[in-house]
Amino acid sequence: MERKAEIYRGQDSSSTRVNQEHMNRTALILGTLCLGLTLSAQPGIVSTREANNPSGKVLTMEETILSRELSPESLYSTWTEGSELVIRKDNKWQVYDIKSGALSDLKAQPAPSLNAVTKGQSLYLVGKDGKETPVAVSENDQITYGQFTSRNEFGIEGGIFWSPDSSKVAFYRKDESKVTTFPLLDITTRTGSLVEIKYPMAGMDSENVQLGIYDIASGKTVYAQANDFGYDQYLTNISWSPDASKIFIQVLDRSQKHMKLNMYNAADGSFVKTILTEDNDRYVEPQNPVWFVKGSDNIFLYRTDNRDGYRNLYLCDLEGNVRRLTATDADVEYIANDGKYVWYTSAEVSPVENHLFRVSIKLPKSAATKGVPAVKVGNPERLTKAEGWHTIAMSPDCRHYTDSWSSLCNPGMTDLCSSDGKVLASLLKAEDPTLDYAYTEISLGTVKSADGLYDNYYRLIKPKDFDPAKKYPVIVYVYGGPHSQMVQNTFLAQLRRWEMYMAQRGYLVYVQDNRGTQNRGIEFEQAIHGQCGQAEMADQMEGVKMLMDLPFVDKDRIGVHGWSYGGFMTISLITNYPDVFKVAVAGGPVIDWKWYEVMYGERYMDNPATNPDGYAKTSLINKAKDLKGKLLICQGAIDPVVVWEHSLSFVRECIKNNVQVDYFPYPCAEHNVMGKDRVHLHDKITMYFEDYL
Repeated sequence: MERKAEIYRGQDSSSTRVNQEHMNRTALILGTLCLGLTLSAQPGIVSTREANNPSGKVLTMEETILSRELSPESLYSTWTEGSELVIRKDNKWQVYDIKSGALSDLKAQPAPSLNAVTKGQSLYLVGKDGKETPVAVSENDQITYGQFTSRNEFGIEGGIFWSPDSSKVAFYRKDESKVTTFPLLDITTRTGSLVEIKYPMAGMDSENVQLGIYDIASGKTVYAQANDFGYDQYLTNISWSPDASKIFIQVLDRSQKHMKLNMYNAADGSFVKTILTEDNDRYVEPQNPVWFVKGSDNIFLYRTDNRDGYRNLYLCDLEGNVRRLTATDADVEYIANDGKYVWYTSAEVSPVENHLFRVSIKLPKSAATKGVPAVKVGNPERLTKAEGWHTIAMSPDCRHYTDSWSSLCNPGMTDLCSSDGKVLASLLKAEDPTLDYAYTEISLGTVKSADGLYDNYYRLIKPKDFDPAKKYPVIVYVYGGPHSQMVQNTFLAQLRRWEMYMAQRGYLVYVQDNRGTQNRGIEFEQAIHGQCGQAEMADQMEGVKMLMDLPFVDKDRIGVHGWSYGGFMTISLITNYPDVFKVAVAGGPVIDWKWYEVMYGERYMDNPATNPDGYAKTSLINKAKDLKGKLLICQGAIDPVVVWEHSLSFVRECIKNNVQVDYFPYPCAEHNVMGKDRVHLHDKITMYFEDYL
């Protein structure tokens, strides 16, 4: 059902007064719903959301999995290229007038004169009249033009890159002729049939990627002469110079330990020079293109965690000068720049909060000749003040932004702000959709990592009608893999409704981030390198130990559940700590990293040939014999991400060792079991814990 956005507009012309009133409302909300550290007797608690009325409604599984009404209302908005704020309201897009707050119908936007579209495996330009002009026609079924490569790793989301002036279009050419296939069974045909997918496993042949550059005026294509690391190198994070004369590629070697930021002539594809390099004995992980500073053809912004230990922004120039811009020991995300300021979000206030900052920059009069050393940099300013997680959308002219944010007890707000952080209007104040339900107490807290160096954040959901004199079973929900953060200071601390569903049925539910997850710096993230699962398990067990010290925890009834990397973690935990975990449910689990894809697997585990001990140590095939408790494995039968070879091989090993294991495939499901199948899946998971925990 479409949610309507209600517009709240400040009545006083004074932005200071609007901002103060806004902050007062926020403080009232937080103070009413949340309990702070001093009110909690449990060690490590940062804040707590009290339980709702225990007489409220209890979730059904259909509501848990499929209901949208139990998520806070959100504002659907975007900025046009002309810096107009457009809001989805009353089932249509409307323009919001920043000065008056009035809404008007959005006029039809002119269609682009040309679109670049991949049809089948070939790339075409399509005009307004529907006429198609072939750009690159696939030679055979092994070659695809204009699509993502590297299985969406390295920040790659697409395969088409328009130049700023729309005179050229760059595109990926992906050749999978050396990549092995993996068969998936289609049972919907009369006798069953096999659907083969290309799946490059760790240590095996990978795809070959080239970058083509098509000139629209001449109709000619050239290819960037990127030949630094051989056949199966990675071409990542494509970007253009402002004048469209140059194109930049972050070229990464197969081992993912060496990266070159190279510049090429867009006219003929020739190599110009290497601007900078990144090297790391563990791995280099480029995730972003370069962003040129507005008004300069020479100075750009670059994001990396490989130089100072955190994902920071750096000012760079084409001469290779590099200067750190965001001088904070925390990960940052680039938002925008207007040539005078750079806006970015940062975890420096707290790893579980996201706040907006800006820093002034003053370019030299002749940026082309003086470059980065002559840039004057000011002190950073924090623009978002309210506790929580802020998601920012900046207007193209950088004069305004929308700030959508929430916190543990605040369901969410969307504010319209000027570029200096002043709140101009409150566009949405979401109501708490859970108040009619018996939502239980949720705590946000910390526990030390196993190495004692970090505070790992967790959320703990207490059972309905909690009685501290009783003892309760515990379900640990785990993911724990790279590029994940399960716990944030957002509404209900990122609670999955199934967690609340189980809490309403008498379980403690515990979710914790560990080393290897994101937003904590390079040493925190790369602690898992070459031995996935080891540091993660050690950190998760510190949380479990903390739980077992609580008087209301039943130490003999601890279960664990996770999916994908979390499935790998689930089986790792129950087989490595068989005397702690009684019951486990693992979904789509990685069993042995040699069966996982090249791009992801070799980054975190290296090549099987160079790290045989690491692969052997982390393989769950070797742990099947150690299973003592009850384990259910669920798997989509046509999973193209974690292929069936993983879970079936584990079951086979259990059979070899006369170890009992339960198994439930979803016949027509992929990696993420969706729709009605997902309701069935969570019923299955719930029943398994209720039967055996």
